Amino acid sequence: MDGGVELDPDTCYRAVAARDRRFDGLFFVAVRTTGIYCRPVCPARTPGRDRCTFFARAAEAEREGYRACFRCRPELAPGQGPVDAVPRLVAAAVSRIDAGALNEGSVEELAAGLGVTARHLRRALCGELGLSPVELAQSRRMALAKQLLQDTALPMAEVAFAAGFGSLRRFNALFRSRFGRPPSALRRAHAEPEGGGLWLRLDYRPPLDWEALLAFLAARATEGVEEVRGGAYRRTVRLGRRAGWVEVRPLPGRPALRAQVSLSLAGALMPLAARLRALFDLDALPHLVSAHLAADPRLRPAVRARPGLRVPGAFDGFEAATRVVLGQQVSVAAATTVAGRLARALGEPCATPFPALHRLSPTPEAVAAAGEARIARLGMPGARARTLLALADAVAGGSLRLERGAGAAERERLRALPGVGDWTAQVIAMRALGDPDAFPAGDLAVRRALEDCPARDADERSAAWRPWRAYAALHLWTATAAGAGA
Repeated sequence: MDGGVELDPDTCYRAVAARDRRFDGLFFVAVRTTGIYCRPVCPARTPGRDRCTFFARAAEAEREGYRACFRCRPELAPGQGPVDAVPRLVAAAVSRIDAGALNEGSVEELAAGLGVTARHLRRALCGELGLSPVELAQSRRMALAKQLLQDTALPMAEVAFAAGFGSLRRFNALFRSRFGRPPSALRRAHAEPEGGGLWLRLDYRPPLDWEALLAFLAARATEGVEEVRGGAYRRTVRLGRRAGWVEVRPLPGRPALRAQVSLSLAGALMPLAARLRALFDLDALPHLVSAHLAADPRLRPAVRARPGLRVPGAFDGFEAATRVVLGQQVSVAAATTVAGRLARALGEPCATPFPALHRLSPTPEAVAAAGEARIARLGMPGARARTLLALADAVAGGSLRLERGAGAAERERLRALPGVGDWTAQVIAMRALGDPDAFPAGDLAVRRALEDCPARDADERSAAWRPWRAYAALHLWTATAAGAGA
């Protein structure tokens, strides 16, 4: 099984009997006598071992005719985390499908964006996951629709639209075939959430150090675009042609976050959820990371003190990479100030109910068009302005994709940009590319935490922390009460 756990039936059954949250999302259990599949943490009575079949993915259970449980709600299970157990092509394809690539695009367009033929992509996914791209996308759409039916008061047509279905008739037919009842029956059977509105529930495997996440993001919040206040994270959002806002805070009593979303983003919930999960590292495997890093006496005290530490990711890859470039050789506070100036100068206005949020993050096209002189006047050396412009040109032109799961070729393109050295590339890999093994050995705070050793020695010491060196870097930053300029 992905995530370092073998899909052994006896192991899986013991996890189900114990309702062990460490296994949540790593597999699903289907019960032959009921035709229902569940998460390993389902509160229902544990079925007999002889009635259970185990699947690595929800879509596999659905393909075999099993229906999702209405109690534990498999559509809310955390993902399987950033691992190398599947080929890069498959991982990248799954990431883009999760973000809604096939809602408005075709398999051929998805394959072209990945640099392969549609036939090769279908063969890769079927060979690795046992699922076609369309089957996987259909499962993701149906999961989101089920969540919206149970958690929001959206009208049925808007549920279908928000989940990526082209027509209400198609949605109704597929839902009835999958669950044996019309979607209206599910809406009648579950009370609408208090206060109405549009909400997304984002489950994770505990523990999660929400305070540390907020502290990291608060120190780097771009004025006008982001805000941390009252235990919540807020930001403006641009997804394609849609713009709006989102507020995220913990969901009391559950290992989950609750995101309130502006209605203007109702048609972009799949990419929104994927980006929020990436930003807060919600698909991490904290028990595996902590067990591995705590084996090193140097890290053990920090890991035991903060076992739920996550690597803050990126809501938008270009935005995060821009923040890293602005942080070259300056303090976090100085980089945050310049990021605010950049947003005021190049970000479009955005109406929100929060006075502090009023700008959208600048697009790569807007930055590329600004020119070196205008960028430099915001408060940075000419060389750094040229690096930022080169980054914006590459992203705007499509020659560089800053997204989770990017392969070696994408990283070489990043490193080839003027002014992008190892520190910049490693921190961008940590945040924008979601690489759990990225490690900025030359970072001043990292070296200080390692007795002021040279970058080469820091890199050698970090070898024992593979493949979770990004988490080790976060522990070192947190333990020294200092962070990188990123």
